[in-house]
Amino acid sequence: MKHRMNLQPQPFEMINSGEKTIELRLNDEKRQKIKTGDEIEFVRTDDETITLSAEVLQIHKFSSFEELYKRLPLTKCGYTYENLPYAKAEDMNAYYSAERQKEYGVLGIEIKLK
Repeated sequence: MKHRMNLQPQPFEMINSGEKTIELRLNDEKRQKIKTGDEIEFVRTDDETITLSAEVLQIHKFSSFEELYKRLPLTKCGYTYENLPYAKAEDMNAYYSAERQKEYGVLGIEIKLK
């Protein structure tokens, strides 16, 4: 199955370069359909003509980003070694409310470029 997700330019480029291999998302209805082996087409938000395709290798499910941040390697989730000391689960509150995180849980979607 093929899925489509929008990405801001910076995380898009990190995936494109191979630096980021785990995409963090809310486990909402749309993401609950993603399975290992599926394809995700990432669309760059500032230019929808720029896309890249990735295969889903593994789906890591957690009840919260706090748990996810403790268990997954953050350097694969979009943090660099330079900004790693400042990484905190609350960073994801900019994208998903605490209520929605509690309602759905969260995912680390491990991918590789096709």
